[in-house]
Amino acid sequence: MASEPQAKRTKMSTLDQLKELSTVVADTGDFEAMKSYKPTDATTNPSLILSAAGMEQYQHLLDKAIKHGKDSGSTIEEQIEETLDMLSVLFGCEILKIIPGRVSVEVDARLSFDKEASIAKATKLINMFSEFGIKKERILIKLASTWEGIQAAKELEKKHGIHCNLTLLFSLYQAIACAEANVTLISPFVGRILDWYVEHTKKTYEGKEDPGVVSVTRVYNYYKKFGYKTQVMGASFRNTGEIMELAGCDLLTISPKLLQELANSDKTLQKVLDPKVAAESDIEKISLTEAQFRWHMNEDQMATDKLSDGIRKFAADTRKTFREEVNYVVEKDGETTARRCFHAESPLTYQVLDKLYLLLRVFSRKLDENRSEEIRRLYTLTIGGSADIARHVLLVVNVVHYHH
Repeated sequence: MASEPQAKRTKMSTLDQLKELSTVVADTGDFEAMKSYKPTDATTNPSLILSAAGMEQYQHLLDKAIKHGKDSGSTIEEQIEETLDMLSVLFGCEILKIIPGRVSVEVDARLSFDKEASIAKATKLINMFSEFGIKKERILIKLASTWEGIQAAKELEKKHGIHCNLTLLFSLYQAIACAEANVTLISPFVGRILDWYVEHTKKTYEGKEDPGVVSVTRVYNYYKKFGYKTQVMGASFRNTGEIMELAGCDLLTISPKLLQELANSDKTLQKVLDPKVAAESDIEKISLTEAQFRWHMNEDQMATDKLSDGIRKFAADTRKTFREEVNYVVEKDGETTARRCFHAESPLTYQVLDKLYLLLRVFSRKLDENRSEEIRRLYTLTIGGSADIARHVLLVVNVVHYHH
């Protein structure tokens, strides 16, 4: 009889076994995937929302977000910002209809080095959720684990009671700073750490030797050794082997592809991370000042590379979501000529492209004298001494006037 529970356990899928050891979180913006795998929590980011927003079944959310942007913003820039914020909130609301727990919603990565702007954006998002009847206890605000992001989270937690998820975390020193700030949760990345080491060492890593697994294990043991309440959520997995090596971690956020692999597997899962074992480990406690934090980050090439790369990628996906919104509005309004103009190839900088996006956003409204002036202002900002850029801007402006 003593072996019967174990026999039943081995018949469970690996995913179901994992759910007994760690809180499983869906790393996706796809509602159908969440319904299939029944996670407790869910995470979103600009990349995931961008992917989901491109699906036909979610276009009604994009329509609603665009209408909110048009109605709420007095300038084109404000309309864009309002649209993107509302899109994040609408996706979050839909996700919370499916899961019993919390959803993580990301603050614009372009604010990663601005504490006050991050706080303002976070409180705004929480207030927007409140208007839909969602309590702040069900929201985790995602911030990049820069010094400024961590300090923003510290204030949000202490003064506003807003729970935060510190993402793009690649080093123990980032984790320590987060714990000292009493943030609710951190998301140390596994797969991106592995990627960096594979690229720079040309070696292969498996199991406990995986550098990402080593990093998260170290963070977990440090937290449990010194009794920090901040939860550890392993993230960014490349394979199920990494997940299985972190069984027992507080939370694990997993993509639909890997959730499916775990659901189809019946491998017996053992608890790997254990707070009792961590409490007995020989670890020295570290305290950090801002200067020490920045120095240790400077000394860790991998963490510095992956943090900056992650911020750039999330910011780029925010811009791409912006571009998709423009294309969607333009396409619905039948301005195919403008859309072709927008896609003209040119070695333009991101800053210049952002200005061009703003110009194109004008297509969704009737031009009046004020907007003509706004075009002239943006045109001046965009030229930057480049004849190539000037030609593209002139083309856009001419198309605007031609169609209106």
